[in-house]
Amino acid sequence: MHMLKIIIPIATAISLCFLAIFLNIVTPAAVGPFGILLVFIFIYMSSFGLVAFFLFGMSRVLSHIFAIIITKKPFFPLDLRKSCLYSSIISAAPVMLIALRSVGAVGLYEYLLVIAFVIIGCLYISKRIM
Repeated sequence: MHMLKIIIPIATAISLCFLAIFLNIVTPAAVGPFGILLVFIFIYMSSFGLVAFFLFGMSRVLSHIFAIIITKKPFFPLDLRKSCLYSSIISAAPVMLIALRSVGAVGLYEYLLVIAFVIIGCLYISKRIM
């Protein structure tokens, strides 16, 4: 658990740096399919770390706020492992939308499908870890 607090920020920072360098140096035509796959991997890794720590921090803040407002039933914050599980599903949404956008127009139907994927994935995780 303690290693997650070290590995996730380092991996996020490295992937953000590689993504910034990669997007400024090469063009999609010059890099080929493997380079485009690397861009998607870097986007996923970056959003994974950002979403994981956002969920972790916001659950802590909300637990403190709810402890002041509601005293009968406490709101327990997410630990880092659970926030990483939720983040693995939520951070796939931007990658899917970018991939959908690259093969065609993204309309309301595609947005609803991605939202349905995220909701079903989060429901599965919440039922699985209880």
